Amino acid sequence: MITISDLGVQFGKQVLFQDVNLKFTAGNCYGIIGANGAGKSTLLKIISGDEDATRGTVKLGHDERLSVLKQNHFEFDEITVLNTVLMGHTVLWDLMQEKNALYEKPDFSEEDGLKAADLEAKYADMDGWNAETEAAILLSGMKIKESLHYKLMKELSGKEKVRVLLAQALFGKPDNLLLDEPTNDLDLETITWLENYLHKFENTVLVVSHDRYFLDSISTHTVDIDFGKVQIYGGNYSFWYESSQLALRQQKAQNKKAEEKKKELLEFIARFKANVAKSKQTTSRKKMIEKLNIEDIQPSSRKYPGIIFSPERLPGKSVLEVSNLSKSIGGEVLFKDIEFTIEKGDKIAIISKDARAMTAFFEVLNGDSEPDTGTYVWGQTVTKAYLPLDNSKFFEGEETLVDWLAKFSKDTSEMYLRGYLGKMLFSGEEIYKKINVLSGGEKMRCMIARMILKEGNVLILDTPTNHLDLESIQAFNNNLKTFKGNILMASHDHEFIQSVCNRIIEITPNGMIDKLMEYDEYIANEQVKQRQLELYRK
Repeated sequence: MITISDLGVQFGKQVLFQDVNLKFTAGNCYGIIGANGAGKSTLLKIISGDEDATRGTVKLGHDERLSVLKQNHFEFDEITVLNTVLMGHTVLWDLMQEKNALYEKPDFSEEDGLKAADLEAKYADMDGWNAETEAAILLSGMKIKESLHYKLMKELSGKEKVRVLLAQALFGKPDNLLLDEPTNDLDLETITWLENYLHKFENTVLVVSHDRYFLDSISTHTVDIDFGKVQIYGGNYSFWYESSQLALRQQKAQNKKAEEKKKELLEFIARFKANVAKSKQTTSRKKMIEKLNIEDIQPSSRKYPGIIFSPERLPGKSVLEVSNLSKSIGGEVLFKDIEFTIEKGDKIAIISKDARAMTAFFEVLNGDSEPDTGTYVWGQTVTKAYLPLDNSKFFEGEETLVDWLAKFSKDTSEMYLRGYLGKMLFSGEEIYKKINVLSGGEKMRCMIARMILKEGNVLILDTPTNHLDLESIQAFNNNLKTFKGNILMASHDHEFIQSVCNRIIEITPNGMIDKLMEYDEYIANEQVKQRQLELYRK
């Protein structure tokens, strides 16, 4: 349990939030949301003790342990992988070090023997003899092979380090668990493993994440940082988003009577409860949406970018023909024997266990890279708009944002571009920012704006939610659902794939799977699972 009393955070004259009084209790998972800069990560750092509040207190339950997902990926470089995970339980780790130091004494005395016996009893009470086994199981769940367990952390890749640090945070079943963007750099399979793990976790969890499906799956409550306040609402992110949009519409409908508004709100809550009861990802969270109150529904001050893809013309019947396509890097096969046809109306998720394969595949289709074998032919009516995974080469100059965008626009007048950038949430003097100082999220909004200006009827999207906040992701997702053209997309965002795509193509070093079905159906399909075993076993 975590109790926050009269908390306030202020940087100079800027008040981040104030008068915060909250209680986070065991058995619940709290998804923390808020616009960029609202203070989500700051709140977690204050709770963990890594930062000080301006005023107020944070208290844990008696003898409770708190664990945090570490953000410094170099902190444990000289430690072995297994020991890094064990260090997540600081009390147990300190006990292990004290015990080992005692046994290593050259003049081990009778007094040392009595102390060692006492330490051994404490060690056994904390299930210390199974600690390494538990740590290894967590690492396996994070897809860290056993051959890496005794290597130093500095020998691992960046993505592998992220997984080890996540295992460290989970180790020892802490009483309170703080996770800041835990799904970053995880593939869909590992994210599902984490969801299932947290479903069974019986203590207190606080999570900051931009992954809406993940938040919906694990959260019993939503903590919204808005208007300089921090408030807890019953329900997950989808409930918060849909209810806040409903409240906003009602706020604008001045002529609507109070009784009509109340009736509409109550009907919304009833529908949401019914949907949750049927939802497979929330059945393991018994307390989910038990108490939804009409008072919980408030409009939000969030701003959503105007992401609207409008193709200049619709694609014809023939969109793309791919035949015998293959690609290797450094002698390693990323994909081969890829053969399919795309027709009008197809919105396709390209998936693979190797993220490099998806990026290489899109680079081939966009003409940025040559395949080892095979051909691909785009239809005559196709106009492509491509969002690459790595956009760094687009932002190497020192021109202003408005000048940068003008290179991709038919209308280069500042008035037009200013209005357009306003839709992308760049206002006032922000349009004169140098492109080489933009944040990751700002660069992504610029790249999306560039795509929109192309008026393409085929969108190629390589991990489109990278660096975007929840508001941008939601706006992006909403427009893709109604987009009239074709989409080829790779994403770690489950909701993006499930809500947009009607066809799944999985590419592997030994062939492919092509299914005309939604993503949830695909991952549950027994024939697909059998075919995956065959392809990845070769």
